[in-house]
Amino acid sequence: MQGKTRIKICGLTRAEDVDAAVAAGADALGFVFYPSSPRYVAPQQAAELARRVPPFVDLVGLFVNAEAAQVEAVCRQVPLNLLQFHGDETPDYCAQFARPWLRAARVKPGLDLVEFAAAFGQARALLLDAFVEGYGGGGHVFDWSLIPPDLPGHWILSGGLHAGNVAAALEKLRPVAVDVSSGVEVSKGIKDHDRITAFVAAVRAADAANGVI
Repeated sequence: MQGKTRIKICGLTRAEDVDAAVAAGADALGFVFYPSSPRYVAPQQAAELARRVPPFVDLVGLFVNAEAAQVEAVCRQVPLNLLQFHGDETPDYCAQFARPWLRAARVKPGLDLVEFAAAFGQARALLLDAFVEGYGGGGHVFDWSLIPPDLPGHWILSGGLHAGNVAAALEKLRPVAVDVSSGVEVSKGIKDHDRITAFVAAVRAADAANGVI
């Protein structure tokens, strides 16, 4: 039987939002180290936020086409459990940092996800997000029918999720985890604590409805 769906709240920038995500029961918190993002946090700021997080809540660092030295510098400052790569990084690039990692796939017609998964077979999981111009999913839901039923390995669903649609996603797709950012925000990088609580509650209710313990 599949275990509970893991929940990652991404794009955290404020102490009170970190506290709200932890209190709601999030399994992982994401910090964005992509300077072009409105959710960017400097490494020192992320290190301060990380000190608020209790054990057994994972810290994830998101990078986009960063220089290896930049990733290594962030890893020295912030106790990241996972690295998440959202750009055009190669398998060899992703595997060089001696930390487990996730690889984002920007899903659109024509992308062979089975082939993509094979190329990034060392990843802890793939993160499936919507294709938009630039990087990141832009808060858009992609066509879930593009996910092949035989997609190997673990994968995480992202892209336009919120409390109102995550139950349908879990019933249809059964990903190992879900990742939300804009769906729990009032503005980019500023989280709504009630939306965080509602999102986590919706995932847990969907798990119960699907017979997941």
